[in-house]
Amino acid sequence: MALREIENLEASTLAHLELDDDGRPRRTGTLRSASAHIITAVIGSGVLSLAWTMAQLGWLIGPLALFVFSLITLFTSRLLADCYRSADSGKRNYNYMSAIKSNLGNVGITSMTGTEIGNDVSKTDKVWNAFQALGNMAFAYSYAMVLIEIQDTLKSPPAENKVMKKATLMGVITTTVFYMLCGFFGYAAFGNKAPGNLLTGFYEPFWLINIANVCIVVHLLGAYQVFSQPIFAVVEDSMSRWQPDLKIMTREVTLLNANSFPIKLNLFRLIWRTTFVILSTSLAILMPFFNDILGFLGAVGFWPLTVYFPIEMYMRKKNIKRLGTKGMALTCLSFLCLVVSLGAAVGSVRGVVLSLSDYKPFQTRS
Repeated sequence: MALREIENLEASTLAHLELDDDGRPRRTGTLRSASAHIITAVIGSGVLSLAWTMAQLGWLIGPLALFVFSLITLFTSRLLADCYRSADSGKRNYNYMSAIKSNLGNVGITSMTGTEIGNDVSKTDKVWNAFQALGNMAFAYSYAMVLIEIQDTLKSPPAENKVMKKATLMGVITTTVFYMLCGFFGYAAFGNKAPGNLLTGFYEPFWLINIANVCIVVHLLGAYQVFSQPIFAVVEDSMSRWQPDLKIMTREVTLLNANSFPIKLNLFRLIWRTTFVILSTSLAILMPFFNDILGFLGAVGFWPLTVYFPIEMYMRKKNIKRLGTKGMALTCLSFLCLVVSLGAAVGSVRGVVLSLSDYKPFQTRS
């Protein structure tokens, strides 16, 4: 009798505190909020290179490639959404890395009618530029690292993976339509001379360019915070396991000693994150090769984060045999994406090397 009263008391306490099944505050995310998160996470600086991307691939291959990338991203994102909860225990995974560890273990860690494409460059340049363009497209759809974290904001019921799949569909469709409009209009306006960074292609009206640059700054202020969190988490978690007794790991610095709301920061986080921001910003200033770096980042991140790990986690969770029909189809998809990513990476590295030949520090390159 006493035990039942205690259980009822605990249940009423949890209900009063509005906690989820993992003891954390009850999540309130909805289909609308998740879709908004996805759209704002995907659409970013990568959109500025889509006109150049279309110029390298042409009116036929360009839209087709963009559509294929959107389908692959949609498909693998749906697989990743099913990996939010562990198969055996139903335990939530709060981020991408925890999902990998849970499912794979630590080991898994112009004229609109027929303009000739690039008729002022050599055939070799056409090939490498096309590969680099694919890398730019891959970068434009990179949001797998934050998908699990977005899903972790959703309330249930209904099941989180079902809501996330709908949100992913809405987000990818909206993003693809927006990308096609930007790419098509940019290519139609500039033709084969489309710049790698769309904003460097014209300078008037000044007010419009300035507004666009301000919008980019506003976007990057938030995007930098969101996409840096996985890096911060990995480094800080590794340091806490490697040197748990180090004083700098536990020491806090008080920035504002207000009685009602004191602001305190962990000393290691303050030093490490500040150093990271300074180094990454300095590197971007010293190597302002927007288009080449964009393609390289897209190529390096697309296959492992968007394709390989979601497929491997899904196959492990659903016990799909690799030699079965479904397993072989998923493996072939992963392999094809790997080949494309390698080609895009090589093309982007080549672009960086060529840009370095006439490189001048602190000057923007498209």
